[in-house]
Amino acid sequence: MRRTLLVSVALLWSTVATFAADPSGTYRVEGANPGGKGNYTGTVAVTKTGETYQVVWIVGGSRYVGTGIGNKDFLAVSYKSGDSTGLALYGADGGNWAGVWTYAGGREVGPEIWKRN
Repeated sequence: MRRTLLVSVALLWSTVATFAADPSGTYRVEGANPGGKGNYTGTVAVTKTGETYQVVWIVGGSRYVGTGIGNKDFLAVSYKSGDSTGLALYGADGGNWAGVWTYAGGREVGPEIWKRN
């Protein structure tokens, strides 16, 4: 019984460690535009690409592609869609990620949370 418990705890810990290792994965995204100018929902996919991450949001029929740097604790992302560019910063929140973002040249930020699928 004790051995089974130890094995179960070890497996659970390795699963948690895998989720905490980096932000790679797919998420449901919820956020608000800077200045409170409308809420949105969609999806985001994060893929490790060497020392960086590719981040792709699909929100309201629009696709935003970004490049991120970070680790298990934070992720900074620069993104582009058409002529729009911006910056986002996220912190780990369990298996999810929470942060803020803005457009290039912006003076306000909007909140965003990624909830792991």
